[in-house]
Amino acid sequence: MIQFTLACAAGHKFDAWFRNAEAYDEQSTRGVLSCPICNSSQVEKALMAPAVSRSSEKVSLSAGHPEHGEFMKAMRALRQKMTSEADYVGDKFAEEARKIHYDEAEARGIYGEATKDEVVSLIDEGIEFMPLPNVPDEHN
Repeated sequence: MIQFTLACAAGHKFDAWFRNAEAYDEQSTRGVLSCPICNSSQVEKALMAPAVSRSSEKVSLSAGHPEHGEFMKAMRALRQKMTSEADYVGDKFAEEARKIHYDEAEARGIYGEATKDEVVSLIDEGIEFMPLPNVPDEHN
């Protein structure tokens, strides 16, 4: 699933969820999208940024749950599995993800880093990826 911020010709902005970027394109081409405020069918994607936390924004947190330790252990194991079974591509992540998506490179697991602008572009192109779990090392 992917969330896009959409805007109508009258300037109303609203969020909508789609199966992927192609689903948005298909619905837009068919003209089935409409503004929930004014019912305009002239709807386009609005400029948007990825959902990346800023220092002034609040984030969801949890503490004291009895299974906290087990969850953290599972997240560490997941990160270890994902990185040990993939190629590290560093700051070339967006470039390599595109090559794989467009069948210009062998399909394989990769991990690395991307800028906020690169993340937005990957989302716009419907390229699937996910952030790696960022968990602190286990302390005994």
